[in-house]
Amino acid sequence: MPRKALDVAFKLEYMSILDEHGNVDTELEPKIPAEELKSWYRWMLMARRVDERLLKLQRQGRIGTFPQSAGHEAISLGSIVALNKENDWFVPAYRELAGFLYRGWSLETVLLYWMGLEEGAVPPEGVNDLPICVPVASQLLHAAGIGIANNVRGDKNVVMTYFGDGASSEGDTHEAMNFASVFKAPVVFICLNNQFAISVPISRQMAAETVAQRAIAYNMPGIRVDGNDVLAVYVASKEATDRARKGEGPTLIEGLTYRYTPHTTSDDPNRYRSEAEAKQWKDREPLIRFAKYLKNKGFCKDADFEEMEKEIEDAIQTAIKNVEEMVKKPPYSDPLVMFDYLYADMPPYLQEQRDELAKHLGLGGDAEEKKHKADAVGRGV
Repeated sequence: MPRKALDVAFKLEYMSILDEHGNVDTELEPKIPAEELKSWYRWMLMARRVDERLLKLQRQGRIGTFPQSAGHEAISLGSIVALNKENDWFVPAYRELAGFLYRGWSLETVLLYWMGLEEGAVPPEGVNDLPICVPVASQLLHAAGIGIANNVRGDKNVVMTYFGDGASSEGDTHEAMNFASVFKAPVVFICLNNQFAISVPISRQMAAETVAQRAIAYNMPGIRVDGNDVLAVYVASKEATDRARKGEGPTLIEGLTYRYTPHTTSDDPNRYRSEAEAKQWKDREPLIRFAKYLKNKGFCKDADFEEMEKEIEDAIQTAIKNVEEMVKKPPYSDPLVMFDYLYADMPPYLQEQRDELAKHLGLGGDAEEKKHKADAVGRGV
Protein backbone atom coordinates (compact mmCIF):
# COMPACT_ATOMS: atom_id res chain seq x y z
CA MET A 1 0.00 0.00 0.00
CA PRO A 2 1.30 3.53 -0.74
CA ARG A 3 2.26 5.96 1.95
CA LYS A 4 -0.35 8.52 2.85
CA ALA A 5 -0.48 11.59 5.05
CA LEU A 6 -2.27 11.31 8.37
CA ASP A 7 -5.10 13.74 8.98
CA VAL A 8 -3.43 15.29 12.02
CA ALA A 9 -2.94 19.02 12.48
CA PHE A 10 -0.50 20.53 14.95
CA LYS A 11 -0.10 24.20 15.75
CA LEU A 12 2.20 25.99 18.16
CA GLU A 13 2.21 29.68 18.96
CA TYR A 14 4.61 32.08 20.62
CA MET A 15 3.06 35.02 22.46
CA SER A 16 4.50 38.26 23.78
CA ILE A 17 2.42 41.29 24.68
CA LEU A 18 4.75 43.62 26.61
CA ASP A 19 8.32 43.90 25.34
CA GLU A 20 11.43 44.85 27.31
CA HIS A 21 11.04 48.53 26.36
CA GLY A 22 7.55 48.78 27.81
CA ASN A 23 5.82 48.70 24.40
CA VAL A 24 2.53 46.85 24.42
CA ASP A 25 0.47 45.09 21.75
CA THR A 26 -2.87 46.77 22.33
CA GLU A 27 -4.80 44.07 20.45
CA LEU A 28 -3.55 41.36 22.83
CA GLU A 29 -3.41 43.52 25.97
CA PRO A 30 -5.77 42.14 28.65
CA LYS A 31 -8.23 44.52 30.27
CA ILE A 32 -7.16 44.47 33.91
CA PRO A 33 -8.16 47.19 36.44
CA ALA A 34 -5.34 49.53 37.44
CA GLU A 35 -5.43 48.58 41.14
CA GLU A 36 -5.16 44.90 40.29
CA LEU A 37 -2.17 45.51 38.04
CA LYS A 38 -0.50 47.53 40.80
CA SER A 39 -1.04 44.65 43.21
CA TRP A 40 0.56 42.27 40.69
CA TYR A 41 3.64 44.46 40.59
CA ARG A 42 3.76 44.64 44.38
CA TRP A 43 3.72 40.83 44.71
CA MET A 44 6.44 40.55 42.08
CA LEU A 45 8.54 43.20 43.82
CA MET A 46 8.05 41.53 47.19
CA ALA A 47 9.20 38.21 45.74
CA ARG A 48 12.34 39.85 44.35
CA ARG A 49 13.21 41.64 47.59
CA VAL A 50 12.53 38.54 49.72
CA ASP A 51 14.68 36.51 47.34
CA GLU A 52 17.54 39.00 47.68
CA ARG A 53 17.27 39.03 51.46
CA LEU A 54 17.20 35.23 51.69
CA LEU A 55 20.47 35.11 49.77
CA LYS A 56 22.07 37.42 52.33
CA LEU A 57 20.68 35.33 55.19
CA GLN A 58 22.12 32.19 53.63
CA ARG A 59 25.53 33.79 53.23
CA GLN A 60 25.37 34.75 56.92
CA GLY A 61 24.55 31.17 57.92
CA ARG A 62 21.05 32.07 59.11
CA ILE A 63 19.21 29.78 56.64
CA GLY A 64 20.25 26.69 54.69
CA THR A 65 20.86 26.12 50.99
CA PHE A 66 18.44 28.21 48.98
CA PRO A 67 17.35 28.26 45.27
CA GLN A 68 16.71 31.83 44.19
CA SER A 69 13.75 32.93 42.08
CA ALA A 70 15.04 36.23 40.69
CA GLY A 71 13.88 36.59 37.09
CA HIS A 72 10.92 34.22 37.50
CA GLU A 73 8.47 36.71 39.01
CA ALA A 74 6.41 37.29 35.85
CA ILE A 75 5.77 33.65 35.04
CA SER A 76 5.05 32.82 38.68
CA LEU A 77 2.66 35.71 39.32
CA GLY A 78 1.14 35.98 35.84
CA SER A 79 0.02 32.36 35.94
CA ILE A 80 -1.17 32.12 39.54
CA VAL A 81 -3.57 35.06 39.22
CA ALA A 82 -5.55 33.06 36.66
CA LEU A 83 -6.55 30.62 39.40
CA ASN A 84 -9.52 30.86 41.73
CA LYS A 85 -7.93 31.42 45.14
CA GLU A 86 -10.55 29.51 47.11
CA ASN A 87 -10.96 26.29 45.11
CA ASP A 88 -8.23 25.79 42.51
CA TRP A 89 -5.04 23.87 43.27
CA PHE A 90 -1.47 25.20 43.36
CA VAL A 91 1.18 22.46 42.99
CA PRO A 92 4.60 24.17 42.96
CA ALA A 93 8.22 23.22 42.56
CA TYR A 94 10.64 25.60 44.33
CA ARG A 95 10.99 28.83 42.29
CA GLU A 96 7.39 30.01 42.60
CA LEU A 97 8.00 32.54 45.39
CA ALA A 98 5.70 35.20 43.91
CA GLY A 99 2.94 32.59 43.63
CA PHE A 100 3.37 31.49 47.24
CA LEU A 101 3.14 35.06 48.52
CA TYR A 102 0.09 35.82 46.36
CA ARG A 103 -1.68 32.69 47.66
CA GLY A 104 -1.25 33.90 51.24
CA TRP A 105 1.90 32.14 52.43
CA SER A 106 3.42 34.39 55.08
CA LEU A 107 7.01 35.59 55.00
CA GLU A 108 7.49 33.82 58.33
CA THR A 109 6.43 30.51 56.78
CA VAL A 110 8.81 30.99 53.85
CA LEU A 111 11.67 31.69 56.26
CA LEU A 112 10.83 28.67 58.40
CA TYR A 113 10.96 26.42 55.35
CA TRP A 114 14.45 27.51 54.30
CA MET A 115 15.58 27.21 57.91
CA GLY A 116 14.73 23.53 57.62
CA LEU A 117 11.63 23.56 59.83
CA GLU A 118 8.57 21.58 58.82
CA GLU A 119 6.23 24.41 59.82
CA GLY A 120 7.43 26.06 56.63
CA ALA A 121 5.64 23.34 54.66
CA VAL A 122 2.21 24.03 56.17
CA PRO A 123 -0.12 25.80 53.69
CA PRO A 124 -2.24 28.71 54.91
CA GLU A 125 -5.88 28.06 55.75
CA GLY A 126 -8.42 28.35 52.97
CA VAL A 127 -6.29 27.42 49.94
CA ASN A 128 -5.70 24.13 48.11
CA ASP A 129 -1.91 24.40 48.04
CA LEU A 130 0.82 21.81 48.23
CA PRO A 131 4.15 22.76 49.83
CA ILE A 132 7.43 23.36 48.02
CA CYS A 133 8.59 20.25 46.16
CA VAL A 134 12.34 19.83 45.65
CA PRO A 135 12.52 16.28 44.12
CA VAL A 136 12.54 17.14 40.43
CA ALA A 137 9.23 16.60 38.55
CA SER A 138 7.61 14.44 41.24
CA GLN A 139 5.00 17.13 41.92
CA LEU A 140 3.61 16.76 38.39
CA LEU A 141 2.32 13.29 39.19
CA HIS A 142 0.59 14.72 42.25
CA ALA A 143 -1.00 17.40 40.06
CA ALA A 144 -2.24 14.87 37.51
CA GLY A 145 -3.69 12.74 40.30
CA ILE A 146 -5.48 15.71 41.86
CA GLY A 147 -6.87 16.67 38.46
CA ILE A 148 -8.18 13.16 37.79
CA ALA A 149 -9.71 13.08 41.28
CA ASN A 150 -11.45 16.39 40.56
CA ASN A 151 -13.05 14.80 37.51
CA VAL A 152 -14.16 11.76 39.51
CA ARG A 153 -15.79 14.03 42.09
CA GLY A 154 -17.33 16.26 39.44
CA ASP A 155 -15.39 19.33 40.66
CA LYS A 156 -14.61 22.15 38.25
CA ASN A 157 -11.44 23.10 40.12
CA VAL A 158 -8.27 23.61 38.10
CA VAL A 159 -4.82 22.35 39.07
CA MET A 160 -1.77 24.45 38.15
CA THR A 161 1.66 22.90 38.47
CA TYR A 162 5.19 24.14 37.80
CA PHE A 163 8.46 22.63 36.64
CA GLY A 164 11.74 23.64 35.02
CA ASP A 165 13.19 22.84 31.62
CA GLY A 166 15.41 20.22 33.25
CA ALA A 167 12.37 18.56 34.80
CA SER A 168 10.80 18.36 31.34
CA SER A 169 13.31 15.60 30.56
CA GLU A 170 12.23 13.49 33.54
CA GLY A 171 9.98 10.47 33.05
CA ASP A 172 7.60 11.74 35.73
CA THR A 173 6.78 14.74 33.54
CA HIS A 174 5.78 12.62 30.57
CA GLU A 175 3.80 10.18 32.67
CA ALA A 176 1.92 13.05 34.29
CA MET A 177 1.11 14.77 31.00
CA ASN A 178 0.07 11.49 29.39
CA PHE A 179 -2.32 10.55 32.20
CA ALA A 180 -3.70 14.10 32.44
CA SER A 181 -4.44 14.08 28.71
CA VAL A 182 -5.93 10.58 28.61
CA PHE A 183 -8.30 11.41 31.46
CA LYS A 184 -8.85 15.04 30.39
CA ALA A 185 -7.71 16.20 33.80
CA PRO A 186 -8.04 19.96 34.42
CA VAL A 187 -4.28 20.52 34.80
CA VAL A 188 -2.22 23.47 33.55
CA PHE A 189 1.44 22.52 33.21
CA ILE A 190 3.71 25.56 33.52
CA CYS A 191 7.31 25.07 32.40
CA LEU A 192 9.74 27.71 33.62
CA ASN A 193 12.33 27.40 30.87
CA ASN A 194 15.26 29.28 32.40
CA GLN A 195 17.70 27.79 29.87
CA PHE A 196 19.68 25.61 32.29
CA ALA A 197 19.15 22.42 34.28
CA ILE A 198 21.74 23.39 36.89
CA SER A 199 24.76 23.59 34.54
CA VAL A 200 23.29 21.76 31.52
CA PRO A 201 22.00 24.09 28.77
CA ILE A 202 18.69 23.39 27.09
CA SER A 203 20.51 22.45 23.85
CA ARG A 204 22.14 19.50 25.65
CA GLN A 205 18.91 18.40 27.32
CA MET A 206 16.81 17.81 24.23
CA ALA A 207 16.88 18.00 20.44
CA ALA A 208 13.38 19.51 20.20
CA GLU A 209 13.26 23.23 19.48
CA THR A 210 10.75 23.94 22.25
CA VAL A 211 9.38 22.37 25.39
CA ALA A 212 5.92 23.43 24.25
CA GLN A 213 5.97 21.06 21.27
CA ARG A 214 6.06 18.11 23.65
CA ALA A 215 2.36 18.79 24.13
CA ILE A 216 1.77 17.45 20.62
CA ALA A 217 2.65 13.90 21.69
CA TYR A 218 -0.05 14.04 24.36
CA ASN A 219 -2.71 15.67 22.19
CA MET A 220 -3.00 18.75 24.35
CA PRO A 221 -2.57 22.43 23.44
CA GLY A 222 0.94 23.80 23.88
CA ILE A 223 2.10 27.39 23.73
CA ARG A 224 5.41 29.19 24.25
CA VAL A 225 5.23 32.63 25.84
CA ASP A 226 7.64 35.34 26.87
CA GLY A 227 8.05 34.27 30.49
CA ASN A 228 9.31 37.73 31.48
CA ASP A 229 6.08 39.33 30.25
CA VAL A 230 3.49 39.09 33.00
CA LEU A 231 0.66 40.05 30.62
CA ALA A 232 1.44 37.30 28.10
CA VAL A 233 1.77 34.73 30.87
CA TYR A 234 -1.58 35.81 32.29
CA VAL A 235 -3.41 35.63 28.94
CA ALA A 236 -2.04 32.16 28.17
CA SER A 237 -2.82 30.94 31.70
CA LYS A 238 -6.34 32.36 31.65
CA GLU A 239 -7.06 30.63 28.34
CA ALA A 240 -5.71 27.36 29.76
CA THR A 241 -7.70 27.56 33.02
CA ASP A 242 -10.90 28.45 31.14
CA ARG A 243 -10.36 25.47 28.88
CA ALA A 244 -9.70 23.14 31.81
CA ARG A 245 -12.78 24.38 33.66
CA LYS A 246 -14.93 23.52 30.64
CA GLY A 247 -13.73 19.92 30.77
CA GLU A 248 -11.42 20.20 27.76
CA GLY A 249 -8.37 18.83 29.54
CA PRO A 250 -4.80 19.96 30.18
CA THR A 251 -2.53 22.56 28.57
CA LEU A 252 1.25 22.95 28.48
CA ILE A 253 2.64 26.49 28.76
CA GLU A 254 6.36 27.06 28.26
CA GLY A 255 7.56 30.39 29.61
CA LEU A 256 10.93 31.58 28.33
CA THR A 257 12.81 33.18 31.20
CA TYR A 258 16.28 33.19 32.76
CA ARG A 259 17.82 32.39 36.10
CA TYR A 260 19.77 35.54 36.98
CA THR A 261 21.35 33.80 39.95
CA PRO A 262 23.08 30.48 40.67
CA HIS A 263 20.94 27.33 40.54
CA THR A 264 21.20 27.30 44.32
CA THR A 265 23.48 28.99 46.81
CA SER A 266 25.94 26.09 46.38
CA ASP A 267 26.34 26.65 42.62
CA ASP A 268 28.75 28.82 40.57
CA PRO A 269 27.13 29.80 37.23
CA ASN A 270 30.31 31.56 36.04
CA ARG A 271 31.67 28.10 35.25
CA TYR A 272 29.06 27.43 32.57
CA ARG A 273 27.46 30.76 31.54
CA SER A 274 28.95 33.82 29.88
CA GLU A 275 28.58 37.38 31.16
CA ALA A 276 27.33 38.45 27.72
CA GLU A 277 24.49 35.93 27.85
CA ALA A 278 23.50 36.97 31.36
CA LYS A 279 23.48 40.66 30.35
CA GLN A 280 21.34 39.93 27.30
CA TRP A 281 18.69 38.37 29.52
CA LYS A 282 19.06 41.03 32.20
CA ASP A 283 17.90 43.58 29.63
CA ARG A 284 14.62 41.61 29.39
CA GLU A 285 13.99 41.96 33.12
CA PRO A 286 10.33 41.33 34.09
CA LEU A 287 10.07 43.91 36.88
CA ILE A 288 11.58 46.83 34.98
CA ARG A 289 9.40 46.35 31.92
CA PHE A 290 6.24 45.99 34.00
CA ALA A 291 7.11 49.14 35.95
CA LYS A 292 7.52 51.00 32.64
CA TYR A 293 4.13 49.73 31.54
CA LEU A 294 2.44 50.92 34.76
CA LYS A 295 4.06 54.35 34.46
CA ASN A 296 3.17 54.68 30.78
CA LYS A 297 -0.46 53.82 31.56
CA GLY A 298 -0.50 56.42 34.35
CA PHE A 299 -1.25 53.74 36.96
CA CYS A 300 1.89 54.34 39.07
CA LYS A 301 4.20 57.22 39.84
CA ASP A 302 7.70 57.16 41.29
CA ALA A 303 6.24 57.88 44.72
CA ASP A 304 4.08 54.75 44.47
CA PHE A 305 7.10 52.55 43.75
CA GLU A 306 9.03 54.14 46.62
CA GLU A 307 6.14 53.50 49.00
CA MET A 308 5.98 49.84 47.93
CA GLU A 309 9.70 49.45 48.54
CA LYS A 310 9.42 50.85 52.05
CA GLU A 311 6.39 48.71 52.96
CA ILE A 312 8.11 45.57 51.68
CA GLU A 313 11.37 46.32 53.48
CA ASP A 314 9.49 46.85 56.75
CA ALA A 315 7.54 43.60 56.26
CA ILE A 316 10.73 41.62 55.59
CA GLN A 317 12.52 43.07 58.60
CA THR A 318 9.56 42.27 60.85
CA ALA A 319 9.27 38.70 59.56
CA ILE A 320 12.97 37.99 60.08
CA LYS A 321 12.82 39.34 63.63
CA ASN A 322 9.69 37.31 64.41
CA VAL A 323 11.09 34.04 63.06
CA GLU A 324 14.51 34.35 64.64
CA GLU A 325 12.83 34.86 68.01
CA MET A 326 10.50 31.90 67.41
CA VAL A 327 13.24 29.41 66.59
CA LYS A 328 15.09 30.09 69.85
CA LYS A 329 12.25 28.52 71.82
CA PRO A 330 10.61 25.06 71.98
CA PRO A 331 9.29 23.36 69.98
CA TYR A 332 11.31 24.92 67.15
CA SER A 333 14.59 24.60 69.01
CA ASP A 334 14.20 20.84 69.56
CA PRO A 335 16.42 19.00 67.00
CA LEU A 336 14.70 15.67 67.69
CA VAL A 337 11.65 16.77 65.71
CA MET A 338 13.53 15.94 62.51
CA PHE A 339 12.65 12.30 63.18
CA ASP A 340 8.94 12.91 63.69
CA TYR A 341 7.83 13.53 60.11
CA LEU A 342 9.13 10.51 58.21
CA TYR A 343 7.01 7.54 59.32
CA ALA A 344 3.81 6.96 61.26
CA ASP A 345 5.62 4.14 63.07
CA MET A 346 9.32 4.83 63.43
CA PRO A 347 11.49 1.93 62.18
CA PRO A 348 14.11 0.53 64.56
CA TYR A 349 17.14 1.89 62.70
CA LEU A 350 15.73 5.42 62.83
CA GLN A 351 14.83 5.05 66.49
CA GLU A 352 18.45 4.09 67.17
CA GLN A 353 19.67 7.24 65.43
CA ARG A 354 17.22 9.37 67.35
CA ASP A 355 18.24 7.82 70.68
CA GLU A 356 21.90 8.37 69.88
CA LEU A 357 21.31 12.04 69.08
CA ALA A 358 19.18 12.49 72.20
CA LYS A 359 21.94 10.97 74.32
CA HIS A 360 24.59 13.16 72.67
CA LEU A 361 22.51 16.27 73.37
CA GLY A 362 21.67 15.19 76.87
CA LEU A 363 17.97 14.98 76.08
CA GLY A 364 17.37 11.40 77.18
CA GLY A 365 15.10 10.15 79.95
CA ASP A 366 11.36 9.86 80.45
CA ALA A 367 10.87 13.50 81.43
CA GLU A 368 12.58 14.78 78.30
CA GLU A 369 10.68 12.27 76.18
CA LYS A 370 7.33 13.36 77.60
CA LYS A 371 8.24 16.98 77.00
CA HIS A 372 9.23 16.23 73.42
CA LYS A 373 5.94 14.41 72.75
CA ALA A 374 3.96 17.28 74.30
CA ASP A 375 5.81 19.75 72.07
CA ALA A 376 5.12 17.53 69.06
CA VAL A 377 1.39 17.58 69.83
CA GLY A 378 1.58 21.36 70.06
CA ARG A 379 3.11 21.42 66.61
CA GLY A 380 0.27 19.33 65.21
CA VAL A 381 2.44 16.25 64.64
